[in-house]
Amino acid sequence: MTGDELRKAFLTFFESKGHTVVPSSSLIPQGDPTLLLTTAGMVQMKPYFLGLAVPSNTKLTSCQKCFRTTDADSVGDNRHLTFFEMLGNFSVGDYFKKEAIEWGWEFVTEWLKFPHDRLWITIFLDDDEAMVHWRRMGVPTERIVRLGEKQNFWGPAGDSGPCGPCSEIHYDFGPEFGCGQSGCSPECECGRFSEIWNLVFMQFNQDVQGQRTPLPKPNIDTGMGLERVAAIMQEKRTVYETDIFAPLVAKVAGMTGKHFGKDEGVDRSIRVIAEHARGITFLIADGVVPGNEGRGYVLRRLLRRTALFGRKLGLEEPFIGVLADFVVERMGHVYPELRQNQEMVRSIVNLEEKRFGEALNSGLNALDKVMEAAGSDKRIRGEDAFMLYDTYGFPKELTVEVASERGFAVDVDGFEREMERQRERARAAHKFGGGDKTELKAYEQLGITASGFVGYETCCHESVVMGLIAGGKPVDSVSEGDEVEVVLKDSPFYGEMGGQVGDTGEIRSAQGRISVRQTIRPLPDLIVHQGKVVQGHIAVSDSVVAEVDIKRRLDIARNHTATHLLQSALRAVLGQHVRQSGSLVTPDRFRFDFNHLEAVGKQRLLEVQQLVNEKIRENLPVMASVTSYKEAVARGATALFGEKYGDEVRVLQVGDPPFSVELCGGTHVHSTGEIGLLHIVSEESVGSGLRRIEAMTGRAAERLVEERLSELDSLAAQLQTMPERVQAKVASMADELERERKRALAVERETARRAAGSLLSEARDVNGIQVISTKVTATSADAMREMGDRLKEELKSGVIVLGGVCDGKPSLLAMVTPDLVAKGFNAGQVVKELAKVVGGGGGGRAELGQGSGKDAGKLDEALKQVDRLVEVHYDRASGTWKK
Repeated sequence: MTGDELRKAFLTFFESKGHTVVPSSSLIPQGDPTLLLTTAGMVQMKPYFLGLAVPSNTKLTSCQKCFRTTDADSVGDNRHLTFFEMLGNFSVGDYFKKEAIEWGWEFVTEWLKFPHDRLWITIFLDDDEAMVHWRRMGVPTERIVRLGEKQNFWGPAGDSGPCGPCSEIHYDFGPEFGCGQSGCSPECECGRFSEIWNLVFMQFNQDVQGQRTPLPKPNIDTGMGLERVAAIMQEKRTVYETDIFAPLVAKVAGMTGKHFGKDEGVDRSIRVIAEHARGITFLIADGVVPGNEGRGYVLRRLLRRTALFGRKLGLEEPFIGVLADFVVERMGHVYPELRQNQEMVRSIVNLEEKRFGEALNSGLNALDKVMEAAGSDKRIRGEDAFMLYDTYGFPKELTVEVASERGFAVDVDGFEREMERQRERARAAHKFGGGDKTELKAYEQLGITASGFVGYETCCHESVVMGLIAGGKPVDSVSEGDEVEVVLKDSPFYGEMGGQVGDTGEIRSAQGRISVRQTIRPLPDLIVHQGKVVQGHIAVSDSVVAEVDIKRRLDIARNHTATHLLQSALRAVLGQHVRQSGSLVTPDRFRFDFNHLEAVGKQRLLEVQQLVNEKIRENLPVMASVTSYKEAVARGATALFGEKYGDEVRVLQVGDPPFSVELCGGTHVHSTGEIGLLHIVSEESVGSGLRRIEAMTGRAAERLVEERLSELDSLAAQLQTMPERVQAKVASMADELERERKRALAVERETARRAAGSLLSEARDVNGIQVISTKVTATSADAMREMGDRLKEELKSGVIVLGGVCDGKPSLLAMVTPDLVAKGFNAGQVVKELAKVVGGGGGGRAELGQGSGKDAGKLDEALKQVDRLVEVHYDRASGTWKK
């Protein structure tokens, strides 16, 4: 059974048991701040298990892309993987232990045909219910092992979440592959047993303090590693020999000219490259870009580790992009996002590998010097490890790995201290959020997990108050002056979501009025209105009228629809690799982040803007419809990276035939003509391979154009010309100014040269050295250099120091003739000392030094130090300058 056949068999089996197949979610977890990356199939099921969302079917199955960073340093052996596929079946308050065990046994014995006597079971210590069900399947008691919490209690996936006891199915390769001990069982780590399936009986929710409370309904979460089971099915001892990995391993071997299976050192390098190539490709395809924090750091670390091991095998030129293309070729039929984003994957990989490749040799040489300096201590200081990271881009883990191969340890704690110091220096980086926030518990105490949204149809709606929160707690009523959060039965207010800010407006009743300043969604389906009671009082069960600020809503709608037009225009102009990575839609402007490796450029940015405005003038219809996720994707709808979508999705289509088709739950205009005008304000980099456009539409764009035209009219009046002639007039004036500047500079230089002649008489003998040090009138450093050159030319041998005030600041210049340079005199050192007197700094070469300061009043004092410096530092006996 191939990997593809195994994947299909699993999903088909559980479909036959009434499960709905759900597509794999992104490796970027949606709405779960406790997780860096998706680590298990249950991650996208978590809202269902917690009762925060309702699935279309209480029985679900999936093949989930997973990535676990804990195994990254171990990749290279025969077992560990960072990226893998997890097959799973899930019950959301439907079936429990009995069915999970029965179906698990049926699949492995009847569909996969595993011999019964090759299968062992582990259960949690006191899980007698699981023991009864496994015995009913015919599993002998001696092949059912009770284990403790460390082995057989699962979760949560992060700091908090669903968890519970578990039962594992293990495959026995036979005693000949084990330790030979009579009591050898799945608890033994000798390699005889391989865990193939983990059945987790979700009974509890664990909070961040570690407290467990029973879930409203127990659930089932199972996980089977596709690669590991494929190895058993194909009678291979490692995943690298299966049809999933073998072609990739052969590709790497062919590129390096090495033979896999003859040398363990070579084999390890090939395994690292092959495994990481898969992880890199999937991470980028799901929207991760290289960076120095979080997911970006994980990706960068993988890319650089791969580059290092490639170098070990003689791959001097960039090669990871070739492997990424091969991964897409092998797996694109299962995960279409690989093919859709292939160009982006290749571009980001090539750019990152090229950047690191330039520093790799230098970094390895620096590491050699660090280890050489450490000597017999065999310990690399944290400061040195940080230097390798900060200067050469060596991730800490890479330094540890290379050093350990040579018998060196790394002071990791010291590295982290240096890293924290750097973070403190960069605290200016903004943080999201801020201010007091109501805890999730307060919303849960309301007993309301969903409220209706009618804002697509109307902006004014009669409703009923279902819940009130004041001071972070549920209350029955609120009065004038109270800050409050309101939950209505149905609301026309859009809760902040998907990058679109929440609505503002009013909630009115016969007894009171609330000014709504923000609308949020603390739970996926719960709309909460935040505001202040400005009149009277409001109570739970009151009938109210909820009215959105319509002008503000329309401004937001114009900007939101414009983001859809912008994405399609960017793809048309820059290429189909462009995908949205984030957005912020406000009434005044919008921000749109997208993946692209270089600055868009003024001309192409203008093309994008012109294309969007062309579509606005065409007044294309904007049509929303609800359909299945599969149908939407089949229609070519664009989905946001990392966003989790339900079985039913809202599709927004602009134009017929469509210019844009996206999955979107936001509010929009009815036709593009309502947008009026789009004007791009800026385009900039916000990270490696990530760009950001800020733009305005509608009323804000009109105001911007009016302000710019008014400024142009004002400037034209000052220049005494017509607005259309301003650019030519400014260019003409700039040319004239440049000519005058050059003429003035020539006059100044000539004046300086003449003034230099009169300064020759001020030369004096200091210990046999001709010295000129004086204050001069010069408006620029160029004029001072001109004067110095003339003096140096006429003096033949000597030390020249000039001081002047340029642009209000003291400026210093020192020159030393070649004969004295040969004896050790150094103009840069002289200026360095003198600049300290005027509160500044300086330096330079032996023959020429320059400096400046802040205190022009001390310039004379500084110049008086010149003779002392010559006397102190020049040794006549040796004929050299004492440093």
